[in-house]
Amino acid sequence: MKTCKDFVAIALLALGSLSGCNNTSALIGEWTEPVPGMENMIQGFKLEEGGKASSINMATLKYKTWEQQGDLLILTGESIGNGQTISFSDTLTIKKATQNELTIQDRNIEKTYTRQK
Repeated sequence: MKTCKDFVAIALLALGSLSGCNNTSALIGEWTEPVPGMENMIQGFKLEEGGKASSINMATLKYKTWEQQGDLLILTGESIGNGQTISFSDTLTIKKATQNELTIQDRNIEKTYTRQK
């Protein structure tokens, strides 16, 4: 009987942690990381209610919208450079989302962002 109770407790904990992946409001805020090679500077994105997104310190990558589908974060925007503007959509896997930390995976690259206060 104890094994069954232990299983139920573990299953409920697992379901609770998965449901956090769908909590869209938990993603709202400014998320930054150090600029590679220039650790004293930051870059990232701002996610707002209503699906609006914007870039932080990235002049050539302009985020416009965002949405969450399960454990996926979808960012759309425009890449600006060499006299042309190209629309894009990035589908990122949310690996971890806490109050102060967001870890996402884009193909084989994992990045961790910190929420700005």
